[in-house]
Amino acid sequence: MATATVSKDGQVTIPRTILERLGVAAGDKLDLWVNPKGELIIRKAGRDWRDLGGSLDRPVQRPITVEEMNEAIGRFHAEDNERILRESKP
Repeated sequence: MATATVSKDGQVTIPRTILERLGVAAGDKLDLWVNPKGELIIRKAGRDWRDLGGSLDRPVQRPITVEEMNEAIGRFHAEDNERILRESKP
């Protein structure tokens, strides 16, 4: 167990041993919350699914149909097969 002291400004320095166990380095962010037992939980902040909002939005590109996807996959496999045959010829 490690102990930390709260400063007069309400700041806490987390002991290096704890930071190392969490894999936290300078500039990293931490998630903090209190569980129902009143215990403080600290973890290294990671990407949350909510952080991904809008990352797939492509307004210039229209959605494609399943048929178009299947055609594209078929073309890829046909081209890949041709490449393999071409490269395997002496």
